[in-house]
Amino acid sequence: MTARHPRPVRRPAEQLDQLLPATDPAETSRIAHATASALLARVRQDPTDAVVERLVSFTGEHGIDTIAELWSHAPARTLPGALWRLYLLQLMIHEDPASAALLYERGRVAGLSPDVVVAGVPAPAAPEELVTLIDTILRGLFRGDLAIALERAAAFCRVQAAGAVAIADDHDPTEPERASALTTKALRLSTYAHDLATCAWLWRRDALT
Repeated sequence: MTARHPRPVRRPAEQLDQLLPATDPAETSRIAHATASALLARVRQDPTDAVVERLVSFTGEHGIDTIAELWSHAPARTLPGALWRLYLLQLMIHEDPASAALLYERGRVAGLSPDVVVAGVPAPAAPEELVTLIDTILRGLFRGDLAIALERAAAFCRVQAAGAVAIADDHDPTEPERASALTTKALRLSTYAHDLATCAWLWRRDALT
């Protein structure tokens, strides 16, 4: 079972309630899947309907935070589950860009992740590039290959996990608590990577719902 991930502070949701009201957990789950599908309607080449346009307009004006809350309880290997993990990655980089860049660079230099050495693996996006990629997806404006985008995000997580492990090793003799925290973070990033890579595999088979 995938571990529950920390959630950001909730934002007021009155406007979202007016846009897509939910009254029970089953309805919330339905809306979570519906909003995730709507944001990717252009990728799926579905007709652009009024719901998609309202949702894109809402995210453009108010941000994705409230809608992302709907995805937070979705299973990891579903479309809303994948978008929730992308959202968390974006949030992680925004909240501490220096640490994100340090982990990425250390993982890249250490070469502990196969993503920096194995030919054919989608190149991991750097922190700034990943934020741009995720932002495009979450705003409903992405038109590329979602499987590749998910694989690049997974590769980013694996490189960051490798960086966290390398830095944890450095600190283990003198700062065991910090080393433990970094090891925990590496495990969480590795879990994200596995979930996102699986979602990419499912998307290619038209089985990510």
